[in-house]
Amino acid sequence: MSDHALQRLRALTWLPSSSPELSASLLDWLMEEDSMTRRFERHCQQVTVQPVREGFITAAEAGEEAAMLPADARFWLREIILYGDNQPWLAGRTLVPESTLSGPEMLLQTLGTRPLGRYLFSSSTLTRDFIEPGQVDGLWGRRSRLRLSGKPLLLTELFLPASPLYGDHQQGND
Repeated sequence: MSDHALQRLRALTWLPSSSPELSASLLDWLMEEDSMTRRFERHCQQVTVQPVREGFITAAEAGEEAAMLPADARFWLREIILYGDNQPWLAGRTLVPESTLSGPEMLLQTLGTRPLGRYLFSSSTLTRDFIEPGQVDGLWGRRSRLRLSGKPLLLTELFLPASPLYGDHQQGND
């Protein structure tokens, strides 16, 4: 499950937010500026995270995503599955240039089962450069470049079939 979800996440095709494929209810989810963890918590009793892969990778392994970040030799990669009440709701991939991992941002390497959103949105220095919606195999996703104290990281998220995004979207079409 997790490997397949993360492969699909890496295969997202990016769309402009003005794409006619994006309904208002989809955009409401995909362009969410606040913590997706907090939003998910409004739809379940418990949000949990299963880390799938964490560690340093080379710029070559980071691929085209590295072009969206400062040129570093190494990047911290964290891939997870986020669950709402034990249902897989989101596959997440965080890519952090090694140069970002200084000062308080070193904690990005030790999140373990803590949702990234809980860490990011507790910081008063968080800013977001952009949100870009995407689609693969009928599933929706997004990527954002965020900055902590001006230091960037790239977050890519794929909403899995059990995600409340799809329930809200379908209700919006009734």
